[in-house]
Amino acid sequence: MEEVDRILIHALKQVGTEVPAEVDSVRLFSSELVVEAVVSCLRVIDPGLGHGLPTLLPPGMSARFRVGSSLAQACQDIGYKGEIGYQTFLYSSELEIRSLLMFLVEKLPRGSAETSDQSTGQSVLLHKGIAAAIKAQLALSWLPPNCRLPLDCQPLGPDALYHFHMQPLSVAHSAETKQLPEVREYHRELLPPVTSQSVHSACVVSSLLEQHMAERSAAQEWDNEWNNQGLLSRLTQQEYRLRKRCRLHKCIDEQLRSAAQCSSESASHSSSDLFEFLQAFKGCSPNGHILAKGTHFTHTQRFTFTQEAAGSSPAPQTLLSEGGPQLQQRDELSSLQQQFEELCSDVEQLSAQLKHTSFNSAQVLNDMKKRERENHDKQEQIQVKKTTIDLLPHADNNLHNIQALVENSARRVLHLATQWEKHRAPLIDENRRLKEICKIQDMESSGKLSEIRSLHDKMSVCTEEARKKEETYKQLVSELESLPQDVSRSAYTQRILEIVSNIKKQKEEIIKILSDTKDLQKEINNLTGKLDRTFAVTDELIFKDAKKDESVRKSYKHLAALHENCNQLIQTIEDTGSILREIRDLEEQIESENGNKTVSNLERILEDYKAIRQENSMLAAKVREA
Repeated sequence: MEEVDRILIHALKQVGTEVPAEVDSVRLFSSELVVEAVVSCLRVIDPGLGHGLPTLLPPGMSARFRVGSSLAQACQDIGYKGEIGYQTFLYSSELEIRSLLMFLVEKLPRGSAETSDQSTGQSVLLHKGIAAAIKAQLALSWLPPNCRLPLDCQPLGPDALYHFHMQPLSVAHSAETKQLPEVREYHRELLPPVTSQSVHSACVVSSLLEQHMAERSAAQEWDNEWNNQGLLSRLTQQEYRLRKRCRLHKCIDEQLRSAAQCSSESASHSSSDLFEFLQAFKGCSPNGHILAKGTHFTHTQRFTFTQEAAGSSPAPQTLLSEGGPQLQQRDELSSLQQQFEELCSDVEQLSAQLKHTSFNSAQVLNDMKKRERENHDKQEQIQVKKTTIDLLPHADNNLHNIQALVENSARRVLHLATQWEKHRAPLIDENRRLKEICKIQDMESSGKLSEIRSLHDKMSVCTEEARKKEETYKQLVSELESLPQDVSRSAYTQRILEIVSNIKKQKEEIIKILSDTKDLQKEINNLTGKLDRTFAVTDELIFKDAKKDESVRKSYKHLAALHENCNQLIQTIEDTGSILREIRDLEEQIESENGNKTVSNLERILEDYKAIRQENSMLAAKVREA
């Protein structure tokens, strides 16, 4: 253990723990030194986890318990499986501390534990601190400027000042193999890169994220639809997509057709109204043309030409020339307004007449349809009566013929029924057999469907695990590339070789002791067997002579007593050996308990208990005062 403790102390010094020179074993570690060593190792292993842990124990007992609990939780977070708690740091045991430090030293990165020939001065520690601070900052997640606290606000580049804008991008997907050659040529020759498609360079990332999110959501929706509805349809993916596309086209066609019908009906009504309106305009216009909108010059010219063609008196012309253009405009506007009002009244009258006429025509059409149905019914009745009147002169023959037809029809129905029964039985059997086959196929398909779903779930889980392992692999490769490749491990190699040689020597000694023990056990077994055989032979010989001679009988009794005493002596020796082994075990337990510092830990626990009671009493006094 001394060699192991020296290796642990050397590794702790390399990570920045100030171990005193007189401390050469884990047994001499104090609680403060244990806490400092554990925190130093945690800061090297996981900077984000060990950055908020203190290297010194606070004076208050409650704060000490909290620090011990946080250290225990941090060690469990990095994978320590042993029993650990606040008592491990406050009331430390040699075995627990050694196992914990061995675990932490094994978890240290290779670049953190340097060889013994390198210096451990302040510059090395400064570089290590800088590297740990950089790693801790890199491990923190990025926050946008609007979500940062005042302490976290740091000046960023000009790109961070842009808002999240998205622009549609055109991206050539390599997965789409079934593309037209023109599309592929466009993607290869004419399609610009995504960085030049957006107006601002800051919008490229947001646009790519938005497009990627849309593609991922579409793919996820398709997977959900295929797993829920596509598998139940028992079609391939191409057939299912084709059927879905046909349904969509059919729905669009129906919607367009219904919209076209509605628009055609409204257009017919509006076109008829428009035609009547235009005809009304045409009838009211003096020159037979539609009154159109024109400029002031055209209206003035048309007005003057009409006045000249009508051969009016020269008085209005002199008034127009004398009144100026304003009087001409006012007269023209009043005449147009009057014509417009007359046209509006005519349009209203015509629309009312049209509605009344359409209503009357609908009533007339309904009456005509009703009378046509009545005429059709009366014609059928007349035809039946005419046929009956034609059959009356030959009533007997007709009745006989009808009865013959009825009997033939009945016989034919019976014949058809017998034939149907002959055909129906095998058809029913075939139907039942097909139903059973369909039921079996449905059960098999449902089972296969459940298997397919389970396989889909397993595939998704496997892909997620593969993605995580790929990310872990990339991270480990990057860490491996960042580590120095010229680290010398001669000291560790030499110490490991020494430990291996010592272990070999101890193993040889153990094997030698085991062989000696086996030889002694074999010799004891031989002597015990020899003694039993000698006693049996002697007992048989003396027992034969004891029947004849009294002295030999006394010798036989002494022999039995001697054998019993020897057995008791052997049993006593064996009991003595077992007692000695128990004594050694108890001595080892006593040494281990002394190593655990049970008495000193109990004393410290009592002192901490008294300190906690004093703190509680002080807090209670403060509460009363408040």
